[in-house]
Amino acid sequence: MTDERDLLERMFRAAIAAADPAVCVPPHLPEKPKGRTIVVGAGKAAASMAKAVEEHWDGPLEGLVVTRYGHAVPTRTIEVVEAAHPTPDAAGLAAARRMMALVSGLSADDLVLCLISGGGSALLTLPADGLTLADKQAINRALLRSGASIHDMNCVRKHLSAIKGGRLALACAPARVVSLLISDVPGDDPSVIASGPTVADPTSCADALAILRRYGVSEPRAVVEALERACDETPKPGDPRLARCETVMIATALQSLDAAADVARAAGCEPLVLGDSIGGEARDVATTLAGIARHVALRGEPVRPPCVLISGGETTVTVRGKGRGGRNAEFLLALAVSLDGHPAIHALAGDTDGVDGAVDVAAYAYGPDTLRRAAELGLRAKERLADNDGYGFFAPLHDAIVAGPTLTNVNDFRAILIRQL
Repeated sequence: MTDERDLLERMFRAAIAAADPAVCVPPHLPEKPKGRTIVVGAGKAAASMAKAVEEHWDGPLEGLVVTRYGHAVPTRTIEVVEAAHPTPDAAGLAAARRMMALVSGLSADDLVLCLISGGGSALLTLPADGLTLADKQAINRALLRSGASIHDMNCVRKHLSAIKGGRLALACAPARVVSLLISDVPGDDPSVIASGPTVADPTSCADALAILRRYGVSEPRAVVEALERACDETPKPGDPRLARCETVMIATALQSLDAAADVARAAGCEPLVLGDSIGGEARDVATTLAGIARHVALRGEPVRPPCVLISGGETTVTVRGKGRGGRNAEFLLALAVSLDGHPAIHALAGDTDGVDGAVDVAAYAYGPDTLRRAAELGLRAKERLADNDGYGFFAPLHDAIVAGPTLTNVNDFRAILIRQL
């Protein structure tokens, strides 16, 4: 392992550690209520957040959270249910129904502590009237393949749901609702994170319908017709029914990028955080950042090597091939093609939840010798990229960093290290 790769991996681990629920949940717990405390939640970090609540709460607790398969941790009184992500399943549906029943009939003296993190949109599935789980699964798959941004996807999801888009909060009334959020979306908009089950929704059914049309999604027909009817809008900002709802952002991508920057700086490598909200097609983002990296290596501006360009956000992939690998594998493979073995540049790209796409890989590493080593194994980078097969490219090179669930999620992490020649 090179010194450069070691530094990049330490930066990635620091980014994940900064969003560890054991660290970021306890300082934000509210005061105990006069009545009951009900804990609900959804997301890839929901179970670890629930465990952190149990370990620091002085008083009785009860509740239910839903997380992705493989992301559960042992808890004492808060039940953890595992369900499918990114396409919802019957386990998530059953958990959502139970959650709505759990928060019904509460009093003004009760507290609902809602633990929300990325992935909650798929995990907390409860179809609106007239729709089925199969409808939700079909529209989810279509949006995932379309290249739609997370903002667009969650706008659609909110308007097809009986629990997202503020509807969970409505079910809790008149209890006080405090939501602790770990953000996985660019811009940290609480109405987008897990499709905002406890916050007001500024979007409309018309907005959701326009998104489907923009991406050429016309099936299932029941979904389109539901949005056209627009008979059950989400609660909007200023809705008095949400007056007792509070939202606290406890971990964000920018905090994690800053933690990674501290590691780079301590190693004598100047960090430059490009932003925490960089999106677009993964291969397009890769081409742009490769150009910036080459300029830094040649001109020493806007930062002089040794340095590292750090960014976060969520890219998208319009799937045309049959390969394996998520958006970070796609990004790094496109970066490799664009850099073409540049001798001064190394990189790492990964998902802070520990799973990039549908494979159990957290991140991928790239170095100046990557394309040469690949060619020796008969791996052609451009062909693999055309087939959306980033995993199939990096895994045989032992450049796939297998981590599994990290039990948190603040979206993508990208670091491009430029050393002095």
